[in-house]
Amino acid sequence: MAYRPGTLLRYTAASLMCLSGLGQIAALWLRQLTGSVLIDGLLGTVYLLTGIGLFGRSRFSLFMAVVIPMTASGVLLNTAGPPQQLHVLRIAVDVAVALLSMVVLWQLRHHPSE
Repeated sequence: MAYRPGTLLRYTAASLMCLSGLGQIAALWLRQLTGSVLIDGLLGTVYLLTGIGLFGRSRFSLFMAVVIPMTASGVLLNTAGPPQQLHVLRIAVDVAVALLSMVVLWQLRHHPSE
């Protein structure tokens, strides 16, 4: 089985994104239900679907794996009060997923298709 450039990085980003999405969905049972918690649950669903898409071969899912976490991190930084440990962890995972996806996109762009 021939591996494309960045397969391990792509699977790592997919795993991190799926875990982050599952964590955001699981937080629905741990916090009082408010509008922001429900939006986090919806965002967790989007993370989970994008993470599942990263296990495939689409470049669109790589692009979305850059845009969605960076947008969510920017919104979290601008709307949250003082930083909490879970917010810092979530932003760190989002940045890691975005960087891994950017590297894979760059590798696919600069290596010939097989």
